[in-house]
Amino acid sequence: MASYIIEGGSTREFLKTKTMMYSDPQTWHALMEKLSGVLSDYLLAQIRAGAQAVQVFDSWVGALNAADYLEFVQPYSRRILQAAQETGVPVIHFGTGTTTLLPAMKAAGGTVLGLDWRIPLDEGWDLVGQDVAIQGNLDPALLFAPLPEIKKRVHDILRRAAGRPGHIFNLGHGILQHTPVENVKAVVDMVHEFSITEGVMA
Repeated sequence: MASYIIEGGSTREFLKTKTMMYSDPQTWHALMEKLSGVLSDYLLAQIRAGAQAVQVFDSWVGALNAADYLEFVQPYSRRILQAAQETGVPVIHFGTGTTTLLPAMKAAGGTVLGLDWRIPLDEGWDLVGQDVAIQGNLDPALLFAPLPEIKKRVHDILRRAAGRPGHIFNLGHGILQHTPVENVKAVVDMVHEFSITEGVMA
């Protein structure tokens, strides 16, 4: 949210955002304080309206190194996540490009940690420990692949999960425009098929 406000739209370099962080940290922290309060209220409103689970989606956090994440982002993510967790509703904490940030993201909070497709599911889970649920992590682009290739990748993820409790099968990012709906339905069937034939909960 902060990057969209500062950049005025999407970006790959986050030059304006990082420039503010480094050159005017007082303004950055004032903005993040305001945003974390508003977003906490927004999540709580969703929960009061009946949401059975909520997700905090940090689409650009992977642009930071671990030290900058700890200083400029983690305190505000923690505020939002903890406000939602206090309601007892499951809270998913997800970012992209976050392999180097996963332990710090876990420390920020959330009952479920989302993994993007850049890290094998079992390696990501080992990195953060078995005391947190994991969501992920099929590459959304694979939904355009032939069904045999999709099935191979789906089953690989489920084998890496190894039947451990707390795995939510999902994409490792948002669904892409023009994704074939029939392939999405096929993935659902593949997950169910695997859980039956392998005798595990998927």
